[in-house]
Amino acid sequence: MKWLAFLLKVSIVPLLVVLLLAWFRFAPIDVQSYEVQRSTIVTEVFGTGTLEAKVSSAISPKIQGRIQQVLVDQGDAVRAGDLLIQLDDQELQQQVAIARADTEAAQAALERLQADKQRATAVFDQAQRSYDRAAELASKNAVGKEELERDAESLAIAHADVARAEAAIQEGQQKRVAAEKTLQYQQARLDDSRITAPFDGLIVARKKEAGDVVAPGGQVLTLISTEVLWIQAWVDETEMDQLATGQTARVIFRSQPDQAFSGKVVRLGNEADRETREFIVEVQVLQLPNTWAVGQRADVDIETASKSDVVVIPGERIIRHQDEVGVFLNQSGVAQWHPIVTGASGNSMVEVTEGLSAGDQIVWPVAPGGTLRNLQRLRVQP
Repeated sequence: MKWLAFLLKVSIVPLLVVLLLAWFRFAPIDVQSYEVQRSTIVTEVFGTGTLEAKVSSAISPKIQGRIQQVLVDQGDAVRAGDLLIQLDDQELQQQVAIARADTEAAQAALERLQADKQRATAVFDQAQRSYDRAAELASKNAVGKEELERDAESLAIAHADVARAEAAIQEGQQKRVAAEKTLQYQQARLDDSRITAPFDGLIVARKKEAGDVVAPGGQVLTLISTEVLWIQAWVDETEMDQLATGQTARVIFRSQPDQAFSGKVVRLGNEADRETREFIVEVQVLQLPNTWAVGQRADVDIETASKSDVVVIPGERIIRHQDEVGVFLNQSGVAQWHPIVTGASGNSMVEVTEGLSAGDQIVWPVAPGGTLRNLQRLRVQP
């Protein structure tokens, strides 16, 4: 009896193992399904970059000075010509006052010189008449030679006085011009103490405060135009031939990954990075989220072409096994490996050019990381 019990024990254990392995191999597996359909597929080129303004200006003074007041702050909208920064202008106002006084003095001196010329001209006219009269009398021997010579000498002196007066007037005019130019220069420096907005836009950065001393070119504010905001996206150079200005695009900000915003390609870069082999494509954002910031990251999908009435499946359901690409189909409740040939791809969908037809049912395991085997029985979950 002992040998019989031993024999049963030895034979039953392997049988249980075989049955257990068979159960695991052929037991139904829970799967989800997708019915293959015909649809339109849009091919897209992907890029990633940052939100930038087409027009951006670093607001800085043209002259050195101490900031008296910064009248705007980050986030303020401004109009062209609005006063943004006021520098301390007391010394500049004094310089303008001095230059204005010099200009007035030069004008007064010029007027005095013009009066001197009028007097010299009158003397000259009188000397000319006296000389003409003496010359006429001398021709009739009515006056002596000495008197004629005196009148000629007086006429020459009067002529020299007129010439000297004219030269003085010319010099006075030059001094007046120099004074006026100095006044214009000092007035321009005074005007430069008031820094205004060069265009309509938005203040996005404030880097200095009242009391700070700034040099020419020292940035105080950053102003951008909100008319054109675009994503400067880096795209692989292999996609260059597919891109053109005017193509539509979807913009997805990292801050709102579940929402896409419309855009269009407005400019293509002409220089590729020599290390990453990427080039910049500028995609204008036609619609912005409620909250945005220059420099924030975003992804863009640029539509390059579309194909209608083609067989499409989700790209994530395609399996690469050894040297084949395919999917598992539900064939009467059994998993059936099916190789396929893919075509265009875009927006998470992939075109299948060979191997599938509309109405076929693709399946995949419900359990994360689960795998299917060929001819495995299926239990399709709703």
